Amino acid sequence: MKIKYLIIALFLGVMPMMNAQDNTTSKSNAGIKGGYSLAAVNYDGSGETGQRHGFHIGVYGESFISESFSIQPELLYSQQGYEIKDGNGTFTQKLDYINLPLMLKAYPSRNFFLEAGPQIGLAISNKEEYEGLFNSSQQYDPNNFDWGMNFGGGFKTDSGISLGVRYHLGLGDLYDTNRAHNRVWQFSVGFDL
Repeated sequence: MKIKYLIIALFLGVMPMMNAQDNTTSKSNAGIKGGYSLAAVNYDGSGETGQRHGFHIGVYGESFISESFSIQPELLYSQQGYEIKDGNGTFTQKLDYINLPLMLKAYPSRNFFLEAGPQIGLAISNKEEYEGLFNSSQQYDPNNFDWGMNFGGGFKTDSGISLGVRYHLGLGDLYDTNRAHNRVWQFSVGFDL
């Protein structure tokens, strides 16, 4: 548990240092972003579950380290989880996270960007729903800590409006008893402030 708090503290400590860098090559900015999410879980050897539809919202700060590269830390609330459907009904695992991505962004052209970077997440709520002929009495106890890598791209206008798509490849085990990893597609709109 101490390691989780240490990672979060280090991440938050890096954010002010990024703004303290020499910004002679370009500018820094901050903004808000949000959008639509499609979340699922990949079980090793069994394939991927059905997707849970949700949203994400948060803030970001972007610091340019050169004309074509920037570092963008974010703080996001994200609805995640999954659905499993069978002949008897639908099981839905609703997991809500506070995620801290740290993205390296490359601008091959003025308005187009590619991004990649690590992410840590802390589950803040967990709810199970079962709809169908039979009610399930089984309780699932997901881990509170998640981590993984993000990959994405998008467009950003000169006025600071961005449209992006990102894929989160979860690497941390969702449960202690079996190997399950988060998989999330995020479609975002961002606004520089």
